[in-house]
Amino acid sequence: MKKLIQLYTDSYRGLSTEAWLLATVMLINRTGSMVIPFLSMYMSSALHFTKPQVGIVLGCFGLGSVCGSWLGGWLTDRFGNFKVQACSLLLTVPIFLILPQFTSFESLAGMIFLLTLIAETFRPANSVAVARYAKPENLTKAYSLNRMAINLGFSIGPALGGFLAGFSYDWIFYGNALAAVLAAIVFVVFFRKRKPRRDIKPLLKSDKKLTAADRNAYLDPPFIVFNIFCCLFSMAFFQLLSTLPLFYKEAKMMSESAVGLLLGFSGFCIVIFEMLLVHTVEHRFTPRQVMIFGTAVAGLAYFMLNAPFGVAWLYLSMFILSIGEMLTLPFTATISAARATLNTQGAYMGFNSLSFAAANIFSPYLGTYVAEHYGYESLWMGTALIMLFTSLGFSWILKKI
Repeated sequence: MKKLIQLYTDSYRGLSTEAWLLATVMLINRTGSMVIPFLSMYMSSALHFTKPQVGIVLGCFGLGSVCGSWLGGWLTDRFGNFKVQACSLLLTVPIFLILPQFTSFESLAGMIFLLTLIAETFRPANSVAVARYAKPENLTKAYSLNRMAINLGFSIGPALGGFLAGFSYDWIFYGNALAAVLAAIVFVVFFRKRKPRRDIKPLLKSDKKLTAADRNAYLDPPFIVFNIFCCLFSMAFFQLLSTLPLFYKEAKMMSESAVGLLLGFSGFCIVIFEMLLVHTVEHRFTPRQVMIFGTAVAGLAYFMLNAPFGVAWLYLSMFILSIGEMLTLPFTATISAARATLNTQGAYMGFNSLSFAAANIFSPYLGTYVAEHYGYESLWMGTALIMLFTSLGFSWILKKI
């Protein structure tokens, strides 16, 4: 036990104060993560949308994510990560508040696009902030700490969202708005006058030019291929937020609160184990080895869903999926940051975020289409096979990066 405690202590050692503050902001913001996990159930149960309609609306969520990720990277390189993060948090608040008023298929699709367009500008700006404030030797740890905060919030948010949805789905939108307000206040108070450890001036057309060493992220062939495999990974992995809640409700007959607890369990596992796991593997294995194994493990978790067992099996599958996530996602950000220069961090982080966001355009519709026409068993088998193919893809491309 003493050795385990020491290992946990070592996992957090060396992280900067700013890294902890950024994680605090992320925790508050993600504690309000109530809308997305329940959006598919909300549209199916409360608005009576068909599965293809649910998939299309969630596809608009993905399209907004793509545009927001690109826009966030572009804005960050020109105006700095502070302004982009603050504006993103504040502008999402009124949208969350009025979202319950849009109940038709067309209007909700448009509002979901607008919401995610604004909300996703936060992600590349936040990734750049982590890179600027973290000590270079602790960059992966800093990203893992940020993800730990995301997942702690995600473990609280769905559980709270499931409770609120028992009264009215409207309350999950109001809860998200409140969390965004609190996150914006804390962020502005802590970072308004704080100087980064590694800083550059924003790129302005009049006084700042890229150097020969600054590769264009969107014209960097190995990085493009890497992001394609990241996109495939997220197409499979983020069934977690679209078809998996529907599967729990329709195939396993679980209530909203039970679904919320099971989804929250994923975040809880990551909070407890990710920093320890990353600390254990990052100096023993290469990022390539870790990502190959992590992607394959995530595929196994989806394959397990076809077994005809009860709730305990579903929790085991979620635990294994969480391990795959912990072994894959932190290293995608590390690789992207290492590939970039100071002048192009926003573009590289934005491109990597875009690869994950792009999957959300196609993933929900494809997932709901396969579930509707071929059944959940075919969906989980296909998802597992995509994960296996992606694992082999990471094995190949990471030799070149």
